[in-house]
Amino acid sequence: MAAKSAWAAFPLDAKGFAYAGDALKKAWPRLHAGDCEPFPDDKRAAALIKAAGKSAPKGMDAAGLASALQDAWRAFHRGDFKAAFEAGDKLGPAGASVAAKALGIHATYLVDDDAEKLKRFEQAAGLAEAAIRALPDEANSHYRHAFALGRYSQGLSIAKALKQGIAGKVRASLDAALDLAPNHAEAHTALALYHAEIIGKIGAMIGGLTYGAKASEAESHIKTALKLTPDSPIAHIEHGNVLMLLHGEKREDAAAAAYEKAARLKPADAMEALDAAYARAQLE
Repeated sequence: MAAKSAWAAFPLDAKGFAYAGDALKKAWPRLHAGDCEPFPDDKRAAALIKAAGKSAPKGMDAAGLASALQDAWRAFHRGDFKAAFEAGDKLGPAGASVAAKALGIHATYLVDDDAEKLKRFEQAAGLAEAAIRALPDEANSHYRHAFALGRYSQGLSIAKALKQGIAGKVRASLDAALDLAPNHAEAHTALALYHAEIIGKIGAMIGGLTYGAKASEAESHIKTALKLTPDSPIAHIEHGNVLMLLHGEKREDAAAAAYEKAARLKPADAMEALDAAYARAQLE
């Protein structure tokens, strides 16, 4: 578990991201447009308990699990990533989606030490692996695995990441997520980056032959993500990144325009506020 002292607090204004009581359910479609996470009501919690079997949280009924998951997600949306991680982690695979997301977003933006970042992404990937074993029919078991491994690989040299076979694992998990949830915008975004990063780093020919990476696939997936989540800052940020990876300076203006769009969007929660702040910082 990450050291307590290492959980840097959310540095921006969290007013408006509380989602107390029924506000969470009402805002859920907007908050989870990107990851297709189902709202954790009693019915959903009962289905998770049944599917998880022996891995389900001990001594907890559907109402108890629903309430615990809703509180964990409230903590995530208001930027209390430590509370969200700990609450989700306590629930085992049933809480892995919120635990891994809290750990991953916090590490992406609020952990400065590179070695600590890698450790966190590795930990998030481990949570997701346990979720894949217990809840293989959940799209986010697979997506959180791909996200954590993808972020982990970005902290390594391309040679090291490829040697460890991370690209294949990321691709397999993203394909599994999209098979289960074809409208998973964040998985489309990640798959666009998968193709673009391989081409950007090892070239179109070797990337295509060895990893099936194609510029047309990168462009198609990012287009789908933007169509599904036009209000999501991260979709626009990654659109800019895809343009730079595939075309470099030739598309610099279009990439900057994508970042500007991300910076201007009104965030719906703490994660989106961090995404938009990141976009603004890149433009300075």
